[in-house]
Amino acid sequence: MDRPSAVERSLREAAPHEIFDVIRCLIERRYPSRAVELLMADYAMTKLQPVGILPHTRPPVSVHESAPGRAFGAQEPHCVYDDSASTAAVHLPVSVRGDRLGVLSVTLQVDEEGLATEVLEELQECADALAHELVVAERDTDLFLQARRAERLTLAAEMQWQLLPGRSCARPEYSLGAQLEPAYAIFGDSFDWSAAADDLFVTVSNGMGEGINAALLTNLAINALRNARRAGLDLSTQAYLADQAIYGQHQGSQYLSTLLLRFHLPTGDVEIIDAGSPRVWRVRRGVVEAIELEAQMPLGMFEDTVYVSQHFEVQPGDRLLFISDGVYDALSPGGEKYSLHALTRSITNTRLLPASQVPRTMLQELLGYRGSGPAVDDSLVMCLDWHGRPARPRTEAV
Repeated sequence: MDRPSAVERSLREAAPHEIFDVIRCLIERRYPSRAVELLMADYAMTKLQPVGILPHTRPPVSVHESAPGRAFGAQEPHCVYDDSASTAAVHLPVSVRGDRLGVLSVTLQVDEEGLATEVLEELQECADALAHELVVAERDTDLFLQARRAERLTLAAEMQWQLLPGRSCARPEYSLGAQLEPAYAIFGDSFDWSAAADDLFVTVSNGMGEGINAALLTNLAINALRNARRAGLDLSTQAYLADQAIYGQHQGSQYLSTLLLRFHLPTGDVEIIDAGSPRVWRVRRGVVEAIELEAQMPLGMFEDTVYVSQHFEVQPGDRLLFISDGVYDALSPGGEKYSLHALTRSITNTRLLPASQVPRTMLQELLGYRGSGPAVDDSLVMCLDWHGRPARPRTEAV
């Protein structure tokens, strides 16, 4: 068994709030570096925020118009050479299993031969090790969560972001990305996912109400669904028990529109329960179409609701988009509703982007349509690219 590297050991032994200081010291001792900086993606996924003790940090940089942003978007190292100073600024993605956390930027002194390949690989290994420790450290320190904030979160948004599994993930069978808007004032919309050896469970929720009440409702629903899922119960029973938990608390005065899905990873069979307003769109071989489902009652609307699963199949190359009614019902400054034609155009325009970038781009287009005024409702977009399970290589008979 391979032993953990010296970098990994040092990070594991460090206090949670000191892991970036540790990685910076390790890099500065090993390489002729002039600066080492960690930039965290903000909640809106539009800025990269330097980590430091607030308020004494450097200004953020744009995800879309900066060298670190290029590494963040492409999820590949990006180098910028300054021949006059004989330096190279190396920007490295900091990600865990497809979840994009930020960028590690290192400015190195270089000679005329430039940056050696092995140095770039070692720096990326440092960024990867840091990414894993960041996920663990956020349980015990606020430093990195504070660094993500371009502005103050509402209390409802604080509750919702803490509920989420991440904003993207990837496995050989699929790639997932999701985003909520307005990022700093979200209240009712939410998503969840969990993968096992042969199954991927996905939940997309649109809770009624505003502010704290909507956030509390969503928290109750998501945790009721997780409780049932972790007990090994089937999808219909998960929906039934969550429905009962919400109805027991609110007696039908509040309810939650939800899509529940189970993807069978070996075959692409999808089991789904449509319990409300979030809708599913599929892009297959360039054709955009809505997947029509039998609508059932939202969770918590009535007592003893029985939920029945439906099935469809995904094929390698398919893209699924899950979209809440905050997108469909958005109004322009002139009062025109965001049309299905505009939505289809947005889906088509983002067809070449990876799943992790699609939600942010679509919601940015929606913001351009809606204008800069306050949103009437929150919005959610989730994108899933289905690759299918890779074929196992045949073993030759002995």
